Amino acid sequence: MSQGQTALPPRQRSKTTRTGKTEKRSAPETPKTGRAVKPPPDDAAHILVVDDDHRIRDLLGRFLLENGFRVTLAADVEVARAAMRGIAFDLVVLDVMMPGVSGMTFAEELRRGSDLAILMLTARAEPDQRVKGLEIGVDDYLTKPFDPRELLLRINNILRRRGTAGDGPGEICMGEFVFHIARGDLRRGDETIKLTERERELLRLFARQPGTPIPRHELVAGETSGSERAVDVQINRLRRKIEADPSNPVYLQTVRGKGYVLYAD
Repeated sequence: MSQGQTALPPRQRSKTTRTGKTEKRSAPETPKTGRAVKPPPDDAAHILVVDDDHRIRDLLGRFLLENGFRVTLAADVEVARAAMRGIAFDLVVLDVMMPGVSGMTFAEELRRGSDLAILMLTARAEPDQRVKGLEIGVDDYLTKPFDPRELLLRINNILRRRGTAGDGPGEICMGEFVFHIARGDLRRGDETIKLTERERELLRLFARQPGTPIPRHELVAGETSGSERAVDVQINRLRRKIEADPSNPVYLQTVRGKGYVLYAD
């Protein structure tokens, strides 16, 4: 390792109590720094770090915070799920090998209903592990030990690709509403409109191809129920958030016999 690089510590598993239970953090956390760090702006990318090794988790949390990101930490998949119910993340840094639900299983779960950016961390260097992760649809893969600066470069590359996916717009306007595609933020002036993860994914699908009708069967792919009726319900909910008159939509319209289309200003 060259001079000036910061090595990640060797992997350390969660401690086990006298009762034999694994000791975990029960809720998402924010990084703690030993010195004053300028708070990241409200529109900075928000990263979720999921790793059961508290030293790696805390080190990455501090490093990313110091480099201008908003950061939330999770000790396992259950904590990560809880965090995602209330926060729209831009990217998740996800360890493969964790007790309980593995990172690979969680990545598969995310990909069934979300296009959230995923960067996998692993202590395994075998090609089949990398191939499996990429087949699932993760954006990148990094093998431990690594220089945190390499992680930073990979994260920035993923976010840059996501922000310009398909050479489409970075954001779209619908009247007084603005939707930032990469971040998944819907705003009306200074107000942030709360979206569910499913609503966010639907808006991203429409926003990446405005003016193009998307068939219901393509939209069903992200529905856990697999029902076209469930898609209709989600569309109606979205209309109530972006349309002045949801019963007579201007932006998110039905294309009879085909599906739905989003028109942007």
